[in-house]
Amino acid sequence: MHRIFQERPEILSPVFGVLGIAFPEKAAVHAIGTDVTEARPLARHIDTVLRIGPSDGEDFLLAVESQARRDTKKESSWPYYISYLQAKYGLPVLLLVVCRDRATTKWATGPFACGTRGWTAQMTYPLVVGPDNLPVITDPRTAAEKPAMAVFSALAHANSPHIDAILDALGRALAGMDWNAASYFFQFLDSALGDTPAGDKWRDIVTFVNYFPGRGTVMEKAYLEGEAKGEAKGEARGEAKAILRFLEARGVSVPQEARDRIADCTDLDLLNRWLDRTPHVESVDELFAEDAGPATDRTET
Repeated sequence: MHRIFQERPEILSPVFGVLGIAFPEKAAVHAIGTDVTEARPLARHIDTVLRIGPSDGEDFLLAVESQARRDTKKESSWPYYISYLQAKYGLPVLLLVVCRDRATTKWATGPFACGTRGWTAQMTYPLVVGPDNLPVITDPRTAAEKPAMAVFSALAHANSPHIDAILDALGRALAGMDWNAASYFFQFLDSALGDTPAGDKWRDIVTFVNYFPGRGTVMEKAYLEGEAKGEAKGEARGEAKAILRFLEARGVSVPQEARDRIADCTDLDLLNRWLDRTPHVESVDELFAEDAGPATDRTET
């Protein structure tokens, strides 16, 4: 639930809206490194960190945490994340927690206090969105106008009795969109919902409306298991394009040789590994570091 904030930052405005907080109309949003590991061997990672540059004010950081259940360890790690990011970047920090059930949402709201003997040294107030405050979108027209928010809302309400109507509306909305624009959302929901009743419902919807004639599967499985090489090459091109755009958005320099290596790669597993690394690397050398060796990922000419 956190990754969609990296790849579809247009949902920030409506998400902040349900929290009653004004979000700047014009803002530059960039994903930055999420590693907050100390020199000591204690690894810590925030799910997603965004640097937001409003056109009408100072930059700030937004740390996004996806929380599936109550975890008392977060009551101390969340304040640490905020303090670390503020100290490292010298910017104000907000924490947004996204949840799928009401019990977790209620707990995550906090506030979480650090203090003793009647004195509070620090208090953490997360921003929290979940089933209680995210809208239920069952109108295909609304889903078509704001597909990213509709997909995110579907995740938040995956265990809701309204989920069938939500997914039906979303399926009809995406079917009417340009395929290049809709393909991301088809894959995202298939992956995020996984082997759950909502995930099964989504795959039934995609099969029923026959988005993939003759296969009966969602897009990612059609590419990986399908017989048509042209479709697999098309997915590889889409993955390569996403990697390059993400690196450029983060300000990572991509020399022409590296750009060609990414664009020419047809190994979907390798492309997916590179895509997973893009939020964390500071150079293309880091992107390729764990795949050193013979250039087997290059397309033969």
